Amino acid sequence: MNRRKTGTRHEAQAGVFLHANHITGITYNYRTRYGEIDIIGYDGDVLVFFEVKYRSGAAAGYAAEAVDMRKQYRICRVSDYYMMEHHIGTDRQVRYDVIAIDGDKIDWIENAYDYIPRQN
Repeated sequence: MNRRKTGTRHEAQAGVFLHANHITGITYNYRTRYGEIDIIGYDGDVLVFFEVKYRSGAAAGYAAEAVDMRKQYRICRVSDYYMMEHHIGTDRQVRYDVIAIDGDKIDWIENAYDYIPRQN
């Protein structure tokens, strides 16, 4: 199975998990020229941007470790664009979470990182 199909399968698995945990308004694979956010949804009134990472085994490291500063910065840029495009004000509470899938184990890491401001 190729990487894209594997990613899509695990994003769908994460979506089912999130839906079961009361995340609403789920959007998958929001893409812009700046990058992509795997899943966007609401945890109550909080807008949450989810990065989904999968690792089949420990040989490649843990899934959560793959969300490095560069990836976090890119997700923050895409989230800025999403909020602008959907007319969501800066007063909206926002959170950045990671869904780490290691083998068959799913970990939901809430507030995995803080917003990284744009660097001029």
